[in-house]
Amino acid sequence: MSKGLISEQGKQQADRIVDRDHLSEFLASELQISRFRDYCPNGVQVEGRSEIKVLVSGVTASLALLQAAVELQADAILVHHGYFWRGEDMRVIGQKQRRLKLLLENDISLFAYHLPLDMHPQLGNNAQLADVLGLVPDARFGDDDLGWLGTVDTGAATLGDLAARIEQRLGRVPLLIGDPAQKLGASARVGWCTGAAQNMLGDAIAAGARVYLSGEISEPTVHLARESGVAYIACGHHATERYGVQALGRHIAQQFGITHHFVDIDNPV
Repeated sequence: MSKGLISEQGKQQADRIVDRDHLSEFLASELQISRFRDYCPNGVQVEGRSEIKVLVSGVTASLALLQAAVELQADAILVHHGYFWRGEDMRVIGQKQRRLKLLLENDISLFAYHLPLDMHPQLGNNAQLADVLGLVPDARFGDDDLGWLGTVDTGAATLGDLAARIEQRLGRVPLLIGDPAQKLGASARVGWCTGAAQNMLGDAIAAGARVYLSGEISEPTVHLARESGVAYIACGHHATERYGVQALGRHIAQQFGITHHFVDIDNPV
């Protein structure tokens, strides 16, 4: 089993059961999925057995996560990155066929939530990353308010300090575009958005950010950061989005008394 396995049990006994359709309705309401114009369907993407006792969560519905779920005798899998993305090949062939076959043969449901999970004010990726890194949100920016804006709590006096904190807490070395000696006063504005989100740097600049954090950075974004004087810290797509799905899985386990396992499939990107 993956070294990234974190097992959690609900507040009741672990033999409790939740109905698949009831869980789908609960999550649709909790995450307010009807609010979002997304790149993929949010909710049940693959329908498995109706009764759920064991839930496995992970960032991406990769074959490795599916195999771990089978080993853990999961009834359902909860992910941030599921299937059926806008513009992808609609044919069920190759790796898509192998993944779907494994789910269907084992009668396992797949629940996937993309933007709704990014945005949830307590359980979402942006909120959870803020808790992990000591960011204090007080505003939003960008389309659909996807970006978060705030300050850094005490203990990170410079950009270098913040980068070191990110390395220690996320377990990966971030890419810093900017001067590590740059001071971060108590009022320094920091913007962040988990995942890719490099295309939101301009929105962060317009919102007054002096530092912007996301998961990834592209070649032209480096130039925009340098020319604007706004520091950019690319913290890792996977690394920034591990926490929302864990929090949501834990919330489900506590709400319904079922067993929850988070499996962290290592990803350097």
